[in-house]
Amino acid sequence: MKTSTEHSWLRLILPLAVNVVLGIPAVVPAFLLWYFASNWPLADLGWTEREPTENDGMLPWFMVATPILTLFGLVWWLANRPLRRRTALSPRAYWLLSVAATALPTLTLIIISLGRN
Repeated sequence: MKTSTEHSWLRLILPLAVNVVLGIPAVVPAFLLWYFASNWPLADLGWTEREPTENDGMLPWFMVATPILTLFGLVWWLANRPLRRRTALSPRAYWLLSVAATALPTLTLIIISLGRN
């Protein structure tokens, strides 16, 4: 017979696993957000340098990034909504944990790429 501790542990592992798996395709939206931010607002502030070959402006990026970001956000939300109801975590803790678990693959790639330089 399973104890309540085993059930609560499973209810925490399942959302973590789902969000780490969702984090693998999330590398693409994360890259698009970084590329946009580093070429326009952060470059305007002087924090980054623009890509020298980027001369198309912002409209193509909005046309490409908006559907990708919207689709990923919708899939992420639809996957997490039923999981949120089944966990004992507070809503704030659940959503923070979900965002962190989703960002884990992207952060892993960043660490790996920094280690090679």
